[in-house]
Amino acid sequence: MTARKIILDCDPGHDDAIAIMLAAKHPSIELLGISIVAGNQILDKTLVNGLNVCQMLNIDTPVYAGMPQPIMRQQIVADNIHGETGLDGPVFGPLTRKAETKHAVNFIIDTLMNSDGDITLVPVGPLTNIAVAMRMQPKIIPKIREIVLMGGAYGTGNFTPSAEFNIFADPEAARVVFTAGAPLVMMGLDLTHQTVCTPDIITRMEKAGGPAGKLFSDMMNFTLKTQHDNYGLAGGPVHDATCVAYLINPDAFNVQPMFVEIDVNSGPCYGRTVCDALGVLGKPANTKVGITLDTAWFWDLVEDCVRRYR
Repeated sequence: MTARKIILDCDPGHDDAIAIMLAAKHPSIELLGISIVAGNQILDKTLVNGLNVCQMLNIDTPVYAGMPQPIMRQQIVADNIHGETGLDGPVFGPLTRKAETKHAVNFIIDTLMNSDGDITLVPVGPLTNIAVAMRMQPKIIPKIREIVLMGGAYGTGNFTPSAEFNIFADPEAARVVFTAGAPLVMMGLDLTHQTVCTPDIITRMEKAGGPAGKLFSDMMNFTLKTQHDNYGLAGGPVHDATCVAYLINPDAFNVQPMFVEIDVNSGPCYGRTVCDALGVLGKPANTKVGITLDTAWFWDLVEDCVRRYR
């Protein structure tokens, strides 16, 4: 089987780090580059986090710094979940790994324009980098094989009652992406909350050993408390890893085609992914929305990838 070529666009972030773990080692994925965006923390911090994860795990994939601000709205961060650094919990050594000099948006544009239409974008943070790339060079849109993103919900949000954090952090960027016409798969909270990382899962990954097992434990032990304190969850969902997992084995997921639009009106539904699950609008579906996944298979996959770093 030919490996799936992807660009992972992220805002590390605990669950982003696990998405990096999976994408960098699994033989079904060819990770062309990691583009970083502001989101869980400001760009200066998310970039350092991405570089630290790559350095600790000896991942030699190039890392690119991207957009430091949303397109329009005032910047927000998720320090209530991810802490002051955006990746609180692990202790990293002195950072020697450097980001590439090319801007992440230019990397995305150049890579897609030079491709045969076989590259999948995997944005698991705010969609600012992807939207700006689409606006700078619209010719990339037909070159995108698929966009598999983490964001939104067909139910309730987690940053407001209506909106999930990644979409709420830059709704205007999400509006650009969801109206561009590229094939979309959306892993929203309704699906990703099925990956709550409970203490038994953390112990399992610790036993798998190696630097990835330790990093997994240090990260997810931190989110045990923050997710419980903020949302009453039994652990931190590894939201972003579901996107990489879907590309490895889409048969492990149940998805439903829906028409999805982004509410960019000021008010209580700002940033909501409005998902027409019943088809009442009569509009053609533009997104495959994740409903359920095989959680036993998913954790087996995570453990397999953790072991690959030993």
